[in-house]
Amino acid sequence: FILAIGMTFVILTGGLDLSVASATGFAGMVLGFCIKGGMSAVPAMLITAITGAGLGLINGFLIGIARISFFVVTLATLSIYASVILVLTRGSTISLFAYETFNPIAHIANENVGPFPIILLVILALYLIGWFVLHQTAFGRAVYATGSNAEAARLNGLNVPLTLMLVYVIAGLMCGLGAIQQDGRLTAAVPVVDPNQMLAVIAAVLIGGMSLRGGEGGLLGTFLGCLFLGVIQNGLTLKQVSAFWQGTVTGSILLIAVGLAVLRETGAGGKLIKSLRRKKPPSAPAQT
Repeated sequence: FILAIGMTFVILTGGLDLSVASATGFAGMVLGFCIKGGMSAVPAMLITAITGAGLGLINGFLIGIARISFFVVTLATLSIYASVILVLTRGSTISLFAYETFNPIAHIANENVGPFPIILLVILALYLIGWFVLHQTAFGRAVYATGSNAEAARLNGLNVPLTLMLVYVIAGLMCGLGAIQQDGRLTAAVPVVDPNQMLAVIAAVLIGGMSLRGGEGGLLGTFLGCLFLGVIQNGLTLKQVSAFWQGTVTGSILLIAVGLAVLRETGAGGKLIKSLRRKKPPSAPAQT
């Protein structure tokens, strides 16, 4: 859900960030290097979050300022970030379990405060902050306006390039925070990027009712989409469905969700139903 928060901001502007999984892996390796180098938990987490925001800034600058297609930019950085991870680590996992300074990070990712997991409280705080930014600030209104009609937003005095750049910075920041959770759960920094992570994030956001055209949706839908997808994936696991098939299920759900959204937006669904409701031919008169 942490990554999906950032993706929500991006898709609201009509964009898409394909590099979230690679950026999360990159930030996670930075956290691993910091802990391995003897840094305490708080500075290491700050550097990890800043690293994620920096990776998002690269995407945002190229998309918002240089005006390169978001698809080209994020597809390229997906490959670049994943490749740099492997170069820096030579494909080796950094085990963090034995480092004492890693204990607070593992505690945040795995322990509870009373009956509530700490990470759940962190996610709730991020959700409330994100909701406030989207619905109670000028920047949030600029995000929706840019996604609805970027040219109209520009003519109304909004700084569209800056808005685009900042949403990718937010997405990168969420990747940094997600990397902290990921390393905390795995007790290691893993150089291999999960190919299904990006698909799951995008699927959860779109299942929640977001439009790829932008300007429609919000974090509540994203939360429900994450919840729905989580229930499906947990159900598949409990039914002992092969992991090789789980990606197929996720992809199929994404395709259906996007297809239904397209039918709704274009009105093609209503036309299709009307075309199927053909009038019956009049019955022949009875022979006397």
